[in-house]
Amino acid sequence: MNQPDLVIFDCDGVLVDSEILAARVEAELLTEAGFEISAEELSETYAGLTFKDILLSIEQRAGIPLQASLIDKAEELVDRRLRQDVRAIEGVHEAVAQVTAKRCICSNSRADRIEFMLNKTRLLPLFEGRIFSALDTPGGKTKPAPDVFLHAATALGADPTRTFVIEDSVHGVAGARAAGMRVIGFTGASHSYPGHADALTEAGAETVIRRWSELKSVLAALSEWSEDA
Repeated sequence: MNQPDLVIFDCDGVLVDSEILAARVEAELLTEAGFEISAEELSETYAGLTFKDILLSIEQRAGIPLQASLIDKAEELVDRRLRQDVRAIEGVHEAVAQVTAKRCICSNSRADRIEFMLNKTRLLPLFEGRIFSALDTPGGKTKPAPDVFLHAATALGADPTRTFVIEDSVHGVAGARAAGMRVIGFTGASHSYPGHADALTEAGAETVIRRWSELKSVLAALSEWSEDA
């Protein structure tokens, strides 16, 4: 495989440094609601999940009932923080522009949130018309379900086995692998933690990069090598 059919980028924590901003807001809300957790703990355990799925997981794990109204409150506060403070991850513009294969975004975030973050960080022209939110797919299943990845591949005429996904979360890696795609882990955002690279590798990432300057050579090397070889 000299050239992949498609390269899929996650958005939060991959293109934009948004995960830590959202985690700070959500951790504060959860602590106020009776489940004490730090932004760092929230990022490590739940990165890549929607806040609704985080609440459901916490309720099952800790047996603490959490009000559904927290979801709307979190969405509003996180949007406000992102509009003010979100930044592109260093080197991402150049790295994405160097990808000569088809490229797109697959994210658990709302489509309008993805768009305003990309617009603020000047990344939108690199992906306009090729942004896929899991919330808008048939069935609306979010990662770690593979649905959004498969939906994007179908829409863009790509073979999943000839598709690479760049992901920063265990849940995202799991979803991409379930879709039959190859995964490169990314640990260059502010929410990265000790053991992050190992966790992504254990989830199924073939390799992990920390700087965007590494993407071109890694993608070229992996494209020459088939997992089945």
